[in-house]
Formats: sequence, C-alpha cells, structure tokens
Amino acid sequence: MSRPPSGPPPRGSKASYKSPFAIELRKVTKDYETGAGPFRALRTVDLQIRMGEFVAIVGRSGSGKSTLLNMIAGIDRPTAGEVMVGHTRVDQLDEGETAVWRGRRLGIVFQFFQLLPTLTAVENVLLAMDFVGRVPPNRRMQRAMDLLTQVGMAEAADKFPAAISGGQQQRVAIARALANDPAVLLADEPTGNLDSATADAVFNLLHGRAAAGRTVAIVTHDGEIASRTNRIIHLVDGRVVDGRVDGRAVDSRSPRGFDQTGG
Repeated sequence: MSRPPSGPPPRGSKASYKSPFAIELRKVTKDYETGAGPFRALRTVDLQIRMGEFVAIVGRSGSGKSTLLNMIAGIDRPTAGEVMVGHTRVDQLDEGETAVWRGRRLGIVFQFFQLLPTLTAVENVLLAMDFVGRVPPNRRMQRAMDLLTQVGMAEAADKFPAAISGGQQQRVAIARALANDPAVLLADEPTGNLDSATADAVFNLLHGRAAAGRTVAIVTHDGEIASRTNRIIHLVDGRVVDGRVDGRAVDSRSPRGFDQTGG
C-alpha cells in the first residue's frame, strides 16, 4: 500500500493558520439537501477547545453532535464558516491533504466502528500505523498489542470483526484510534456498547490521554460519563447553547440536555 507524504501543510499555504486553541470553529453552518427540503444541521457555531481539554458534546437526537465531530475531522465541509485544528484550516484542505492531515493529527472512534472486515483486530490497529509511518516498523506489533491489552482485547487480537461482539469491536476501534498517539482524539459514543466496568476503563484511558496533553472530544448520551469530563458542550437544534470559551475556560457540568434514546 502506498503511503501518503508526511508532514503538515507547508507554512504560508492556504491551510496554514495560527490559533491559540487545539480546536476552533468560527460561525460554522452546515446545510443538507433532503427529500423534505433543506435541513440546517449546524447554525453559526462558535466553539473553542483548548489543548489538553477533555470535553463531552451532548444533546438530543438530531441536535448536530455527529455533524460537529465530522466538521472537526474534515469528514464533512461546512456550508459557511471556518474550522481550525491546531495550525490547520481544515475546511480549506483538499481531499488528499485532508487524508494526510487526519492520519497524522487525529484519532477517530466512529459510532459504528468502521473496522475492516478482512483484517484481524491487531491488523486493524497495525494498519493505522502503517498508513502514517510515525511508529517504527519494528515497534508496531508491540504497540498494537499493548493498546489491545489496555482495552481488554489482547486475547481477541487474531479474530476478525465478525467473530467478536459489537462492544469488543468498539474497543478495537478505540485501540486503533490511539495507534499513532494523536494530538486530537474524537470519539462518537465510545462507551455506548460497553458494560459499566469496561466503560469506566475506557473513560480512564481517554482521561489519561487528556492528562498527557492530548485533546479529547466525545459525543455521549451518558450523563454520568459526561459529568466526569472537563467541560460539557450542549447542542440544541444545531446551536451551541453553552460550553464556549471566550478567552477563558468554562466548566459546564449541568446534566441537562441529555437524551437516552440514541442518535
């Protein structure tokens, strides 16, 4: 498999940008065309997340939580507004630049895991390292096994996704997201399919990444999990109703706005 060129966008390129925040969205709006007509998923969102923060994004089904994560990850593009992650204007990257940037800067845990079905658990984790090339080849297998051990999946390392449960696939996806020690970790319902003991272990693992200076943002419907993060960002009908930082940290721990029905 060919490997993309390494390194961030060159200084002075259209994607180079200086921001004091790990993640910053300015006036971000996202519109979709649907069979029922246009739908506005995000409405003029301003959001800042500092380096080393562990934040939870909460809101009812359809409030824009997953869309917000997709904007930060460069998976989707805003209709209007700016998305900055570190020194990169993500909304200005082309598809190839986005893939390189995402591989080197982000770890992503998708809601539906997105494991490759023809690869074993350990091979899924190894592939992330092979793609980026940051971890030396002679250390990749040991790192992959260490990460699977941390999420309690070492014994299933040689099993294919179809042979393990949804909760187990989720844990493998978390190990894969951590493979390259990303500066920013995004997770969509990372504890949604886990029992309480495993969810607690995964939370502690994510908290440890934030304590080490990484930025962690999770979407969750679990009020108890959200209340243990540094800050809760509430979305209502595509708007951030609190949780913003305007030159200072805000600790919003109210559990309101949770929806236990999913979505």
